[in-house]
Amino acid sequence: MKLRATLIGFSAILMWSFLALLTAASGSMPPFQLSAICFAIGSLPGVITFLVKPARLKLLRQSPKVWIVGIAGLFGYHFLYFTALRNAPAVEAGLIAYLWPLLIVFGSALLPGERLRWYHVVGALAGLCGTVLIIGKNGLSFDPAYSLGYSAAGLCALTWSTYSLATRRFEAVSTDVVTGFCLVTAILSLFCHLGLEQTVWPEMASQWLAVVGLGLLPVGLAFYAWDFGVKNGDIQILGAASYAAPLLSTLILIAFGFAEPSLRILAACVLITGGAVLAASGMLRRPAKA
Repeated sequence: MKLRATLIGFSAILMWSFLALLTAASGSMPPFQLSAICFAIGSLPGVITFLVKPARLKLLRQSPKVWIVGIAGLFGYHFLYFTALRNAPAVEAGLIAYLWPLLIVFGSALLPGERLRWYHVVGALAGLCGTVLIIGKNGLSFDPAYSLGYSAAGLCALTWSTYSLATRRFEAVSTDVVTGFCLVTAILSLFCHLGLEQTVWPEMASQWLAVVGLGLLPVGLAFYAWDFGVKNGDIQILGAASYAAPLLSTLILIAFGFAEPSLRILAACVLITGGAVLAASGMLRRPAKA
């Protein structure tokens, strides 16, 4: 069961790797507008399930603590991420925001039944180094003038890692509740869009397809898979393996002609893949639990 859940959690990482490609293909829609539409689409599978099986609606009856953690995780992360990108260079902000896998690995030591091993730490650090090679391809320069953006990026990383670790503590809560998180996040994103942005609609069918793809996969199904994975799988492996997302995203952009291959990417591939394998070495050595 634990291995299966870990693989399901890793499928979320695979879906997130398509985020850059689909976002680039979606046109020039403002981020909060795109977030509102995508999260509304992402909630549809759950909504349909509730319509077909109304009895499952009772699964949404959770304590305020569960709702606060879920909404703060999904909406808070995206709000802070967009704020960071608006107030700091994308490269530096992205790198700071992507400290969340490392925070998950270290924070997992505080969870009941978990124990932080040296290979978890080294694997996560190797992944971080590989991510620096991917994100910081043109160099890094942290300017104090962008402190607001950097702070938002740091809070972004803290928000998602805290959400992921807290989700593990709510392992008895059904993943169906993610539908509610997505719906509320869509509504809050809509309010932010109406207050902060000008509406821009896609002009081509291909852009609409990209928006639907975003809503169905990286901003939809991925959150359900991640919820199930961190609740039932190996959260330390998932944390370290999360560094594969920027690498896979870059490889996908290369495959579709949006980026060029290089030795830097090869080095990042070795670091991230090697780090993920090292972090998973404990699970690979022990028999999988049913």
